[in-house]
Amino acid sequence: MQPSAAAGPPPASVWPTVAAVAIAIWSVGVTVFAQAGGWLTDQVLLASGLPTPAVVWPLIAFGNALLVGVPTMLLALVPRSPAVRATGRAWLVAAFALGGFGLLRAVPTVHHELYLAALTVLAAGGAAGLRALRRRAEPDQAEPAQAESGRAQSGPAEPAHAQSDKADRMVAVLLAVAAGLVMLLPWWWVGALGGAVETALAVAAAAATGWYAAELLPRRFWTAIGAGPQGRSAVRTILLGGTVAGVGLLLLAAGIGQPGGQLAAILVLPPIGYAAAAIGWAADRSSAPVGVLAGLSVGGPLALLDPEEVSLLLAIGRDLPFWASVGAGVGMALALALGVGLGFGLGRRRAGRPPRLAGRPLRRVAVATVVVLAAAGAAVHLAVGQPGLHGERLFVMLREQADLSDVPRGTGPQARDERVRTVFQRLVDTAEASQADLRDDLDRWGLSYSPYYLVNAIEVDAGPALRPWLTRRDDVDRVLISQQLRPLPATVEPERGDQPAPRTPPWNITMLGAERVWTELGVDGAGIVVGASDSGVDGDHPALADGFRGGDDSWFDPWNGTGTPTDNNGHGTHTLGSAVGDTSIGVAPGASWVGCVNLDRNLGNPARYLDCLQFMLAPFPTGGDPFADGRPERAPHVLTNSWGCPELEGCDLSSLRPASEALAAAGLMMVAAAGNTGPFCSSVDDPPAPYTDVLTVGAVDADREVTDFSSRGPAPDGTVKPDLVAPGADVLSAMPGGGYAALDGTSMATPQVAGVVALLWSARPELIGDLDGTARILRQTAAEAGLGGGDSCGDPANLTGAGLVDAYAAVQAARSGG
Repeated sequence: MQPSAAAGPPPASVWPTVAAVAIAIWSVGVTVFAQAGGWLTDQVLLASGLPTPAVVWPLIAFGNALLVGVPTMLLALVPRSPAVRATGRAWLVAAFALGGFGLLRAVPTVHHELYLAALTVLAAGGAAGLRALRRRAEPDQAEPAQAESGRAQSGPAEPAHAQSDKADRMVAVLLAVAAGLVMLLPWWWVGALGGAVETALAVAAAAATGWYAAELLPRRFWTAIGAGPQGRSAVRTILLGGTVAGVGLLLLAAGIGQPGGQLAAILVLPPIGYAAAAIGWAADRSSAPVGVLAGLSVGGPLALLDPEEVSLLLAIGRDLPFWASVGAGVGMALALALGVGLGFGLGRRRAGRPPRLAGRPLRRVAVATVVVLAAAGAAVHLAVGQPGLHGERLFVMLREQADLSDVPRGTGPQARDERVRTVFQRLVDTAEASQADLRDDLDRWGLSYSPYYLVNAIEVDAGPALRPWLTRRDDVDRVLISQQLRPLPATVEPERGDQPAPRTPPWNITMLGAERVWTELGVDGAGIVVGASDSGVDGDHPALADGFRGGDDSWFDPWNGTGTPTDNNGHGTHTLGSAVGDTSIGVAPGASWVGCVNLDRNLGNPARYLDCLQFMLAPFPTGGDPFADGRPERAPHVLTNSWGCPELEGCDLSSLRPASEALAAAGLMMVAAAGNTGPFCSSVDDPPAPYTDVLTVGAVDADREVTDFSSRGPAPDGTVKPDLVAPGADVLSAMPGGGYAALDGTSMATPQVAGVVALLWSARPELIGDLDGTARILRQTAAEAGLGGGDSCGDPANLTGAGLVDAYAAVQAARSGG
């Protein structure tokens, strides 16, 4: 029996479409889970003080690409439907990008320029390879506007039609540029550029990514997606093509940016698929709009977002993670709005063809729109954004460091002051002489810089291009990265306390026996000055206002240039309150204080830490020159330091060692937090905590047990650390705005030990400057502390040091000549 001539082709199976939908859901879910989970794991390790192994992110990228690539490969090979196969090919190529680009996250985040350069090369190389493969597979492909039009062209009409198609594509590119500029607007508001080289490389990486996106979704992809039973369809191309393109762009976005940066790209890139599909449809399915729009869209996160600051460490309050979320969220909303608007505006059919774009009025409108949006972006950035370049700097450590071994170690007020003057002068002389040639060369190059003497070093306002030249110099020991925080659209509000001032001394003061020192021994720290380097101090807080030493050399803010004690975070107010605050919260309420801001938004760098330590050795007037205007006779006696400088911020293990040695030679007692990276052994590893000339403090709770978070020893050189422990869990102290709050951390324990030192030196001034004798008294009078049930790390002293500080016993021993 012959089949009926009227019978049509057998109905297409729905199963390939069902498979494509299932694979899309699988790919999106796996990718979002892998990228967000990887970033969260990375941040937890960072907060725990554990480095993320370099192999972790490449493994995540490879695993993510494999889980997506296998099903998409089947989708690209098995179904008969051209649209489904084109979908599978696009997603497979995007999965390759995810895996390949993701390997670059093995580059440490501190080397962002190197990452951007590698991304540029890999993306451009991948795009060129895809184009070459496509041309090899279609060597005889005719001019696209002719081959895919479905209409024969002949005679003189052919050149005119080709010219019209070319003009269409030109206008489509202009529309894509305009849409991309719209996508950049939120980033011009919330973001800030890095350095000149970093910005140029970010632009190059964005362009290369856009090129890859264009090759990922070429003309034949849109042709296959748009073809249906009734021919080419705007609805099919824009809705179906935009959705398929969005999945592919999500996979591509997952490989773009260092850890944290890809999260913003994942939100921004996928929804532009609809806008790109609408513009491409109007230009007869050109792939150029996809590339232009993708490149501009990803350029915002790459150029205006520092991935190091997309961190859980800054997730409290309206810091960069908040603003990055705002930028990505607004970008996603704009992309969807562009897709809807352009879809309705351009998705009209006219005689079986997309609408012509090449008309002179529309061309003029497109050009004008691009100009207006470019001007609007510049206006937004200049008016409400953070204009200028804010790249990392170079911290150049010189080979020659001052020899302080023969400085007399006299004790007592007068002898200590003479020690400080001698150390200061020797440090300055060494720095001036040894830095002369390097300064001359930097002046010749027109580079700005800041010299230091406490560590013989220079911070240079230059990026990685200058690093090789500096490293090769005979007078340079090594070059570190001095991390810089990019500015935010609005000031971060400090944390505030919601508790009133205590009516009686809190448990930590009682545990130390500090209130007995005040009442029974009549010692409150009077005559001693405590120097606090931290996030700042609320100088108007009732518990701290009366203790400020005053004068023009008792406050320094190298981050923001404030002229009076201010705290934009809250951490510094709390820690200083535990050292010298009155209303029963401070161990030495009779001592006075000076302050310096070395942490801005909870992050620092070698130069800012050194700025404050240098100020503590020789305070100088506001706006003064640390070299010429330093006043060593005004140096505080005890320094409380509830911070550490990890590799993330640019320090290496020995970067601040010359500073701690110089302060010890000058007779300043430097007390430092052990860190909050317990219960892991050997976690006392961020300078200055591991140094032998620093009094390092761990934390115990109200049961005298070492807390889980308190970092453990030994130090990297095998030294037993911490030296002592003090209350560090649920410690009540001052907060900005006049309130009080209870916080946890070795940061809270450290100032209490500094306060005990102030009590000792106030009770027995002959001990001032006697660092060894003071430490010996503290160790000999320390009470027993429990290990908290954790690993003893080879020696219980690596958890507790000599034990729990006992202020009453220590002052008694000091008075008796112990």
